[in-house]
Amino acid sequence: MPNQTLADRHITLDALRGFAVMGILAMNIIAFSMPEWAYITPAAYAGETLADKITWFLGVIFVDGKMRGLFSLLFGASMMLIIDRADAKGERAGRVHYTRMFWLAIFGLSHYFFLWFGDILFLYAAIGSVAFLFRNWVPERLIKWALIIFIVGLLFWAMQFVGLQVLQFFATQPGADPALVKQYQEVINSPDFAFNTSEELALHRGSYSAIVAAKLAEWHEPFAFILQGFYETLPLMMLGMALQKNGFLLGNWDAAAYRYWINRLLLPGLLLSALIAAWVMASGFDVITALAAFMTWTAIPRMMLTIAYAALLILGIRKLAGSALLERVAAAGRAAFTNYLGTSIVMTTIFYGYGLGLYGHVSRLGLWVFVLGAWAVMLLWSKPWLERFHYGPFEWLWRSLARGSLQPFKK
Repeated sequence: MPNQTLADRHITLDALRGFAVMGILAMNIIAFSMPEWAYITPAAYAGETLADKITWFLGVIFVDGKMRGLFSLLFGASMMLIIDRADAKGERAGRVHYTRMFWLAIFGLSHYFFLWFGDILFLYAAIGSVAFLFRNWVPERLIKWALIIFIVGLLFWAMQFVGLQVLQFFATQPGADPALVKQYQEVINSPDFAFNTSEELALHRGSYSAIVAAKLAEWHEPFAFILQGFYETLPLMMLGMALQKNGFLLGNWDAAAYRYWINRLLLPGLLLSALIAAWVMASGFDVITALAAFMTWTAIPRMMLTIAYAALLILGIRKLAGSALLERVAAAGRAAFTNYLGTSIVMTTIFYGYGLGLYGHVSRLGLWVFVLGAWAVMLLWSKPWLERFHYGPFEWLWRSLARGSLQPFKK
């Protein structure tokens, strides 16, 4: 294994985090700019043109869930670094960790209710509080149980959707049992499967107070998201903890070891994702098929590609070592918390009615203009800012709140 300095190891994590915070916007942009169901199926919104369908198809294959997965891996790895640092200073690691998670939960709930419904910070605070319990496990045990939890959770969700898809199959056959048809119609016409496109367009093209009021009325949603995301997020955090301990995410492995996992996970993961996306397209973007694919069937290729992307990016980071581009990506990663929340502030202002009011008016392909623009801003501001300040603005605020005192800010 290469002998790396502490700075080398941190720039690997920072650069990975920078790529992740940039990449996650490539899918989040749909949820910023269109009704919620548009993320899952073009049948709900913005699926009329061939360009819409191709953009959705490529997003499912290459991006959807993979950058969030990379974020989750890095959260687990960073958690271990903070625990190790606290232990080295003689601090109580549990107190340090849970204070950080408490304030992260406050940030997450504030983000959800007052900015954007797609928050993951509250989820990370809740799952991170559980992941801490496994901090002393060796990598092999962390990996083993991460996979067990993932498989059990996947089977649970699979049973739900297999039942729905079996019901759909028999209820839509010629001469189907009327009782089955009635049951299927009740499911498909239930609020859970309603696109509510016109209502969402009216809401998000309206006032800020109306948007906040709608989310306050559904105050339980962040907690429901924990139940939905637990089976995937906790295993990814545990894998991140393991891959920090064994040096994978620190860039300590030989290039051949990273290529080994790339060769075994990248192409199979992409192929599985493509087959599932093609299946959804072949169904005519049927709502049950699309939701089943999103919630369950793409989970395995998402996991595969998250690890493959991490390995691929680490090799890329090595090749870019010392370059101006890598320094800017790493700076964006060091300020990832600010870049993540800043993206929500900027994008909701661009798309929501209280800002420029572009909600629902930009095509899927056209949204890439905003993605590329946001990437440019992240790369442009992060490095010069961190040359003058110790932290990004929200990083400093989080650290100060968690420490209970104002931390040094300006260098």
